Formats: sequence, structure tokens, C-alpha cells
Amino acid sequence: MKRRAGALLSSIRIDKAADRRVSVQLYMGLRELLLSGALSPGDRLPATRTLASEIGVSRTTVIDAIDRLVSEGLLESRVGAGTYVSNVLAAQRNLSSTSPGSDRRVAKPRLSHAATHAVPAFAPRSRLPHKSAAFITALPALDAFPMAQWARLSARHWRKDRDHVTGYGEPYGLSRLRSAIARQLNASRGIKCDPEQIFIFNGAQHAFAMISSMLVNPGEPVWFENPGAIGARNAFIATGAALVPVDVDEEGICVEDGLAKAPYFRLAFVTPSHQQPLGHVMSLSRRLALLQAAKDADAMIVEDDYDGEFYYGDQPPPTLKSIDTQDRVIYVGTFSKSLFPSLRLGFVLSPSSLVGSFERMFSAWHSGVPTASQAIVADFMDEGMFATHIRTMRQIYRERHDTLLEAAKELEGAMKVQACRSGFHAVGFLANELSEQDIVKRAEAAGVITSGLGRYALAPLARQGIVLGFGSTSPDDIRKGVCTLRKILL
Repeated sequence: MKRRAGALLSSIRIDKAADRRVSVQLYMGLRELLLSGALSPGDRLPATRTLASEIGVSRTTVIDAIDRLVSEGLLESRVGAGTYVSNVLAAQRNLSSTSPGSDRRVAKPRLSHAATHAVPAFAPRSRLPHKSAAFITALPALDAFPMAQWARLSARHWRKDRDHVTGYGEPYGLSRLRSAIARQLNASRGIKCDPEQIFIFNGAQHAFAMISSMLVNPGEPVWFENPGAIGARNAFIATGAALVPVDVDEEGICVEDGLAKAPYFRLAFVTPSHQQPLGHVMSLSRRLALLQAAKDADAMIVEDDYDGEFYYGDQPPPTLKSIDTQDRVIYVGTFSKSLFPSLRLGFVLSPSSLVGSFERMFSAWHSGVPTASQAIVADFMDEGMFATHIRTMRQIYRERHDTLLEAAKELEGAMKVQACRSGFHAVGFLANELSEQDIVKRAEAAGVITSGLGRYALAPLARQGIVLGFGSTSPDDIRKGVCTLRKILL
């Protein structure tokens, strides 16, 4: 429908209470009309005054939106004649579907191996937590984070020289942060290393992906704990590794099971300080057996120490790296648990023999982690705030762990929650007649978020259970969550 003043565009709706600017809303509304075919090539738009009056916005707003569409080539401005729909759109529409009811042929792109083969094998990660609730896993006690100190350090960083804060950072990671991490590993985890062995990543999963692409050819076997860490599992699958599910018991990964399934493995992934998700600490005999198996197969070992700082037992669990005399262990750490997840900051302690390889990989295609994040964390560590924060968190997690165990006594007979020595999740093993999938669904419907052990498994497990995160949940909410589970289980 047309009139002398141009096409009627009163279908465009403007919400002046919305966060998006009015000029942007108008621009997007006009653009949608142009691309959808509501306006034909050659149609004239109303004068800017007329359009402003019809829609209820200022003429300046209309001119701004139209100028943007003219610059994109969707509209043509003709001096003395007005503004018209560009003829370029006619060719665009000929490439897409034409009349209603006609066959629409859309080009089907050829997907990569990862998209066609790896993606269906990924474990689901759709439930990454954003806010605390019982019993969300992988989320630390954000309510106890010293935000005021962090804000002060952040403001101080942004007041520094612009070349320092806005340019490209050091390719392997900020030198001050690499040094601070090396000192921290030596003091708290018993690992002696040089800052040059530390490489900074955009989180631990990024590190796993680079390690896999650097060391594992597609189809080569990688020992992987069953059950095991989902993020690492997906990273190795994405790069084409053939994951070998290796059983886990109270002493950690069962080396004999791994040798029976794949004696000539290329890589082994383990969480020895706090097995993910079962919570076991790998025994010394298993550690030595794993190191021997790696030597015999000429393989490397990836140690994921995702929450090793948060021990609250008598002694901190030792790292595998601290007893590695063969330089075969690649140690991976993260600040997602010790600080907060959105920081997206992790690191790798490389064996001396791989430092050159990491440097070449970083120089070739990894442009580094934002300097600001690294600088603030470095200051946080250098000024003693990190150590203070870790001590505080240990006490908080001990209290919440003990609260969960005490409250979970009400569930005995249906579920037994296992005590742990570190971290902020525990496993509740279910009675034989109960289904973990059913429990997870019913709990979620009641507002309690849990994860079934099967979600972490590459191969079927002998026992069923659910993983209960308590790090981000207050003691009162832990008790309320257990009450909800009691109604479901009993």
C-alpha cells in the first residue's frame, strides 16, 4: 500500500522504556522490513518529517537511522527526489527463495570432522552456573570474594601508562603473573619451577585443547578417568583424541585397567589431588604406577589441579608433579575456582622439554590473555591478598562441607554422602533401587540443581549417584536443599 508521501511504515514499534536506544530500534525495524521483502526495490520512503510524526520520534532520530541504511547500501538517497529502497535488494532476493510455496534451496556447508564426529560425542555443558543455588557444582563462594580490594587494584591498573594497558601483551603471559604463580606453586603445592615454564591461557579448557593438539594425533589413545572432568573430556574429543575410559576407585585411576585397554597410550588425563567428580585422592602407589606406565609407553600425563588450594584435611593432598622425576607431567591450574569463573584465566606448568613447543604454539596463533586480568591477579597475589583469600575460603568450604554431611544424615538409607578433604562438591551414592536421572529431574523441578554421576562417565558406571556442590551455597540453603531431597528420596 502506497501514498504520495511514500510507503506506510507505521508497523514499526518503538519502546522508549527499553535499554536499546530509539535510533537503534528504528534502524533495526527499517532494516528488517527491507530484508524481509515488505518493501520492494524502488519504493520511496516517506519524508523524514512524515516518518518521525507517524512513529512518534524526533526527525534527528529518523535521519540517523536512514543514514546508516544508506551507508549499508539498503537505501538510496536521491537529491531533490527523496529516499528509495535500493535496487541491490532485487539481486539479493533472487538468490534466496522467491514466491510463497516455492522450494527454497539453501546451500548446505560441509562441516569439519569436529562438527560431524566430535560434537555428538561431547558431554552436555548447557548448565554452566551463573548464580548460586543448592546444589550447583563448580561455582565458588562468590559472596565471600573481596570485591572492594579487586576494584581498587583494577582502578590502579587502568590509571597506568596507556601503552602498558592497551597494547598487545606479552605472548606467553605477563611476566609478573608467571613469577607469582611459580612462587605460589612452590610455597603451597611443593612444586619447584621457573617462571619461564608457566604459560597463561584463557581458562583450563583452552589449555587442554592446546595440549591435545600439540601432543596427540587424531585417533591416538588418551587415558581418561571414568567418571571424569567434562570440560577436559570435550577439549580432547574436539581435537580427535581417542579417549579410553579408565576405571577409578578409592586410590584414584586404576593403572592396570588402563594398561589392559591401551598399553601404548599417548597421554593420560588425571585429577589426583581431588578426583573429579568422585573426590578421591590418588594414593602414592598409584602415582608411581602411573608414572612408570607413562615411561614405558613414552607418554605424557596431564594433571588437572582444579581446586587443590582448598584442602581442609590434616595435610594438603600432594600433586603428581611434585614427585615427577621424569619430567612427564604437564600441570594445569585455573583461577576459576580460586577467584571467579568469568575471569577466564588458567595456566600450564610445562615440562622443560616442552617449553620450546609451547612458545612456538603461542607465537604462531595464540595472541594472549587480556593484560588487565593478568595484571590485577598478579597484584592480588604479590600483595598477599590471594593467600588471605584462600585461607578464608578453606574455612568457609569446611563449614559448608560439614553442614552438608550433618544434614545429609536424614537421607541415610536412600543416599550416602561421602566426606571429602578438599574442594566444594561431594558425591551422594544412591541406593540400588533409585535412578539418578529420575532424582536429578525431580530435584530440578523442585528448584534444586544436581548432576548425575552418569553425566561425567564415558562408559557405564557400577554405582549411581549425584554430585552435590556446596561452595556457593549458604549453610541455611544447604539444609533447605537437603530437606527437598529428603522429600524426593524418602
